[in-house]
Parts: sequence; structure tokens; C-alpha cells
Amino acid sequence: MGATISGRGLCAGLLAAAALSLLPATGHAQGSGERNPFSAFGDLFTGSLNRQQTNAPQQQLQPSSPPASPAPSSGVSAPKEWSGEDGASGHPLMTASAIRQSAANFSSCIAGFEGDAIRRGIQAENFRRFTAGLTPDLRIMDFVDAQPEFTKAVWDYLDILVTDARLTRGRDMLAKHAAIFDQAEKTYGVDRYIIAAIWGIESNYSTQAGDRPVIRSTATLACVGRRQKYFKDEFLAALEILNRGDVKPELLKGSWAGAFGATQFMPTAFKRDAIDFDGDGRRNIVESVPDVIASTSNKFKKSGWQNGQTWGYEVEIPQRFNFLYADRSRPLTMAQWQALGVKRAGGKPFPRLTDQAYLIAPGGAGGPGFLMLPNFKAIMRYNPSEAYALAIGHFADRLRGGTPFVQTWPRDQRVLTRAERYELQQLLASRGFYRGEPDGSLGGKTQEALRSYQASIGAPADGFASSGMLDRLRTR
Repeated sequence: MGATISGRGLCAGLLAAAALSLLPATGHAQGSGERNPFSAFGDLFTGSLNRQQTNAPQQQLQPSSPPASPAPSSGVSAPKEWSGEDGASGHPLMTASAIRQSAANFSSCIAGFEGDAIRRGIQAENFRRFTAGLTPDLRIMDFVDAQPEFTKAVWDYLDILVTDARLTRGRDMLAKHAAIFDQAEKTYGVDRYIIAAIWGIESNYSTQAGDRPVIRSTATLACVGRRQKYFKDEFLAALEILNRGDVKPELLKGSWAGAFGATQFMPTAFKRDAIDFDGDGRRNIVESVPDVIASTSNKFKKSGWQNGQTWGYEVEIPQRFNFLYADRSRPLTMAQWQALGVKRAGGKPFPRLTDQAYLIAPGGAGGPGFLMLPNFKAIMRYNPSEAYALAIGHFADRLRGGTPFVQTWPRDQRVLTRAERYELQQLLASRGFYRGEPDGSLGGKTQEALRSYQASIGAPADGFASSGMLDRLRTR
């Protein structure tokens, strides 16, 4: 038995908090169109490769030992319980009374899934064994409708995720498992550096993969709250994993939403995309390095990854640029972008002027721009947050030997709190630019309104909701 993977749970929580606070949605590798179960994405695959097909070295990932329990002390706090409050979404199933009612009916709800489980090939005795003594983890209800008051800027997110320590660890893993990366790259045609970046950012190379039992988390969400239909499928898929013996019950742990393993697959994504690359008869993305690398590569291949292509380029945006072109629905060729004055950062040429890409400017006119190629969309199918996908692409480039971004971020601009975002919308509405109902969420309508306001005062119409722009609105 070779090297093995470890897993506990800091990075999953960090990612959820950081990404939720940044852009519209996040999540882990998903099936049926969803990574984050509260947004949408996915794919379909089931199967395995035998040892003769892959000849992949058998290497495993050692699950880390739990930390020693602290001695009793008045300073040690008990695990947090559910707040007992209504969810912020206002959904009728997220009221405190509805949550309590569902929790009281939890055992009956779980028992009602037995027929569906049997139809999926799960043995009745296994269903009862894996669900015996299950209780709802109601603390999860506070996470479902979490609306962070304070958010992080894209540059803060990159600072958190693309670190020297993580890069060093990533290069070590690429060297240590070079033979497996070689075989997976040949089999699936997906860049090893992207796979290594996903592994590093999702679980810090299997050292922080989550510590909540996946069966309990998905069972809770299947019977309580506003996404029961979605999570019924995840719960049953998790039971299928145990019934097949792919992952040991005590090792099937992950995030509060049920994502697990080194690259954080939801159970349905595992069912469709996981690969037995070491030929041991199990698809094990918790312990097996070959299975982790191949399963993640398989998902990217089916998400449209184009072999031999990059994800995008950092670009310099000229002054007086029309930021209406910064729209993912308006791709242009590199030649067309050059004609608009957009240049690759650092004076480098674009390799192919016929490539099509769309422009994003996550830091507004005061920060770098990025031209995104089709492979960026493949990353976003893993997690539909542009900040996440940018971090993955940049981290992969750095692992490959690339340099940090050339241009500076507008670090003097503070990202707005939720209350300030609400105020921004109110002020835009009072001036006739915003026609929606203020809700503190900055979507397309708010960006359009902000661009119109910026154009009216002669500012770059980039739609970037900064503290400086809020100050301008307050004083006019």
C-alpha cells in the first residue's frame, strides 16, 4: 500500500464562506447541473476502468487522525446548535415552526425512502443499517439561508486561496504523483495543473475536506428545509456509495451540503463521474490518489475542457473603454478585442487571434481585466463563481511556473456590506436609475443601473459597486 490521502474540514468552510460572500453562487463538483445545491449545474457518468486499462500505480491517501480531545475546561465551547430562527429566504419550509415540524417527522421521512432505495439496488438491510439512529443536524438550516453581512473582494479571495504554502504543496504533489497525472492526462486530455489546482483549493490536498457525516447532512436536507427534492437524490446517492462499498462509512464525511472527498464531489456527481482508476473495484475519492485525479479529470472532460488550451488571459483595458463589452454574452475574437484597445498584460501577444473570449473586469476600471476562453466555462461548471474559477485558473498557471498577475487590484476600494448594498440600490432608485425592489443583492439590474449613473457623472461605466461609488451617490 502506498501513500494515502487525509481529510478534515477547514477549507470547505472557508470556500463556502468566501465564495458565498463574493459572487452569486458556489458549490462543489455537482451532478444534474449543480455544484452548490442552492444554485445549478451538472453532468452524467457511471463506470470504472480496470487495472489493465489504466496500469495506474496504486497509491492511497491517508485519512488524517482526529485531533486529540481537549481536556475539560471552562474555556471549551460546545458545538453550535441551530439558532432556532426563521431562514432569511422567507420560504415557508424555512420558518422555525416548519423546521421543527419537519425535524419531529424526521424518522418517518427517512423510513419513507426505503422503497426508493431498494429500487436503486440498495439492500434493505443496508438501508436500515446505514440509517439506524440518524437524527437531523438542524445547525445546517442556519447555513442554507446564510446571507453574510460582510463580503470579500476578489483580490482578498485570491490572497486566501493562492498562497505560497499551497503552491509549494501543489508542486510537491505534482512531482510525487507524476506517473498518475501522466496516465490521467493521456486518458482524459485534461491539464494536470487544473486538476492539481482543484485538489489544492477544494481540500488543501486532502488535509481539510470536511468532517460532517455525509449521510446525516444529506438526510437532514432531504427531510427538512426548502431543497428536499434535490437532497433526496443526494441522500439516496450517498447510500448507494455505501451500499457499493466505494467509501467506508466512517470516511464518508464532508461539507454541510454533502460534498466530500479530495476534490469535493456531491454524491450524485460521484455516481456519474467517479472512476476506479487504481483497479481495486472501488471508486474512492477519499483515499485513492489515482481515483481522485481520474474522477476529477473525467468530470472536466465531460464539462467541455479543450485539451491544449488555456482558460484565459489577463488583459489591460484602455481608458474610456465601453464596459458594455464586459459581458459574458458578448464574446469576440482576440483580433476584435485588440481593435478595441484591449491588450494582453505584460506585452505578451495572444497565441491565436481567431480565438473567441468574453471580458470580465472583477475590479472595475481600476483593476485588471480578463479575457475568458471556453475552458473558463468548464471550470465554472465545477463551481459557478467567477472568483472561484479565476482562482483555479491562476493557481494552475502558478503551479505551471507562471507569474502573479501583472496589474494591481484597487485595494483602496472597500467592498460594500449588505446594508450598504441595500443603500446603494435605494440611492440609485431615488435618482431614477434602479427600478427593482432593493434587496441588498447586486445582480444584473443593479449593475445596469450603476453603469447608467456612472455615465451620467462622467465616471467609467464599469458597474463596479465600490465604497467610493457609494460615497459619490451619498453626496449628490
